[in-house]
Amino acid sequence: MSEDTSIKVMNSKNENSKGFKEELTFFDLTNIIVGSIVGADIYIASALTAGMIGPFSIIIWVVAGIFATIIALVFAYCSYYVPKVGGPFAFVSYAFDDFYGFLTGWSMWIAEILALPVFAIAFVQYLQYFFPLDFFQQIIIKGLFLFTLIFINIIGVKAAGKFNDLLTIIKLIPLIILIFGGIFFFIFNPGSLITNYIPFAPLGLKNFGTALVLIFWAYAGFELGTLPASEVKDPKKTIPKAIATGMIIVTVFYLSTNFVIYGTLNWSNLATTSTPLVDVALVILGATGASVMAIGALLSVSGSDEAGLLTTARLSYAMSIDGLFPRIFSRIHPRYGTPYMALLIHGIIAFTLSIFSGIPKLISFSVFNLAFSFILTCLALIILKKKSEKNLYGQNTLPWIGIGICLYLLYFTSMLDKVVGSALILFGILLYVFFSPKADMHHLKELFTSEENIFMRTMETKERFLANFIRLLHKAYRKVK
Repeated sequence: MSEDTSIKVMNSKNENSKGFKEELTFFDLTNIIVGSIVGADIYIASALTAGMIGPFSIIIWVVAGIFATIIALVFAYCSYYVPKVGGPFAFVSYAFDDFYGFLTGWSMWIAEILALPVFAIAFVQYLQYFFPLDFFQQIIIKGLFLFTLIFINIIGVKAAGKFNDLLTIIKLIPLIILIFGGIFFFIFNPGSLITNYIPFAPLGLKNFGTALVLIFWAYAGFELGTLPASEVKDPKKTIPKAIATGMIIVTVFYLSTNFVIYGTLNWSNLATTSTPLVDVALVILGATGASVMAIGALLSVSGSDEAGLLTTARLSYAMSIDGLFPRIFSRIHPRYGTPYMALLIHGIIAFTLSIFSGIPKLISFSVFNLAFSFILTCLALIILKKKSEKNLYGQNTLPWIGIGICLYLLYFTSMLDKVVGSALILFGILLYVFFSPKADMHHLKELFTSEENIFMRTMETKERFLANFIRLLHKAYRKVK
């Protein structure tokens, strides 16, 4: 994309973002990030990985936290250079062009949509601690859960931000109680800690990569903090600061919580439960503590889904106003000024997936799509960075490390994830052809229908498959030099 075109694109984003009000503060955005990360994941991931690798999972939580923090810093630096609504989509579009921006936004949109039903499923699991539900009752609860949060988001971003502030604060309280309760429990029962951590890796390390994929998803969510940029006060300073603060809070809580979880229950017991934190609280704090933890889980899951709906709708909006998504996603409510149609569509998709999909498959496929979008975001920072910005430490090396991390995650997703994920990315290219601006459409249609161009493409097939990716790497290399 030429410099003039880039300027037009960014001006277009500015003009279309004026419908939003700048009301989110540093505190609001930090809580959106924490709320997006600490949700259903902390309440289910420990059980999923316990059956794969045992207490050694605590080490994987450390590794995943380091991986996520590196990529979070890449996002923070990108948002410093391009503080626009749309997050990674805006970063990559500005660094390269709308085609790569669309692929980034498309894959991230798929990942975030897939995450929304996980929270609805987890909500029902923990609600059944109090009220056993049959299949049809579970469907009704999932629907009420999702569409109540949609209504909250529709009535205004400030209301959603303040509601998430409240949920984030409340949902951390049970985890704090569990952590300190666990410390006192270990003081008076040191044998439990030793017994449950030995052997440390009873199943070996063959499932290390697969477990890392599931645990990395528990840290995902930091990218959502860059999506409502046009609604944030002083975004260049607020977004990087909020991401860094949010990641510190999340990492401390995850490691502390999991240290208590694996030290309280044997890994074999954790592998068979769908409510691990309630089971741990029952041992440490008794029936009352287990009830408090179950309530905390319900609020935590609500906070994550509420934050996810809030920010993912902004991604759909950003792609729609650029003509890369159906126009319906850019419809703003005349009274509340929020993208209400995007919210409703997301809710319907999430509700459907919550009925027909399972948690592990949703998580793994979500990570595949996230990793793909993260790779393009890392490449974008290589182009966006400026040598004059001396205070952004690591901006020269972090994106390259981030690319390596993402390739590692892609490798350890399932073969089904790779096949279906690649197919959806190809489908996204067709969407781009259909929804891209009319001037580009005319050009692209000719490329796809002209006999001469078909012949030329056939002759150049061997060179074209890697040509665009190599061009990106070459452009990044020249920028580094």
